[in-house]
Amino acid sequence: MRREHLAGGLAALWLAACVPAPPLVEAPQTAPGFEAALVTTVPSPSDGACWHESQRPALFETVTEHVLTTPEERDSTGALIRPATFRSETHQRELRPRQTIWFRIPCRTDVGSETVFVASLQRALKARGLYGGAVTGAMDDATETAVRRYQAGNGLDSPVLSLAAARALGLIAVGG
Repeated sequence: MRREHLAGGLAALWLAACVPAPPLVEAPQTAPGFEAALVTTVPSPSDGACWHESQRPALFETVTEHVLTTPEERDSTGALIRPATFRSETHQRELRPRQTIWFRIPCRTDVGSETVFVASLQRALKARGLYGGAVTGAMDDATETAVRRYQAGNGLDSPVLSLAAARALGLIAVGG
């Protein structure tokens, strides 16, 4: 009985080896960075666009440097008598100051029914593995967290949906 199972299993493996490999699928293109759509000056209200104002936090990095305390000592033949000693100094450096930014958001005229639009947003985020909640059409905390996660990966750390993100998600026409 075992030989029959073994023979059947080997035959299945042999046949599976004859199946051609599936075609390679190209990696999906990521959305362009949303950072390019950020404005640091107050936008003109007469341009017909809808804007959101946000605070962008300062960005710092911690730098640790090794500073020479005493140099090495060598004798007349060049042999090392005493190695150099160092101390560590740590300080923070500001890479970007805190600033007020503005970015375009979808206008109410662009989205139609807000509930239908948010439901579409939730489905788009769910398809990308960023939203795990139910599709309710309500802009709740889970939806805002998913929006922030999506946009942060593209240079905009905000729970408010930008027009660039809405276009990249296919929710609003690029020319709209």
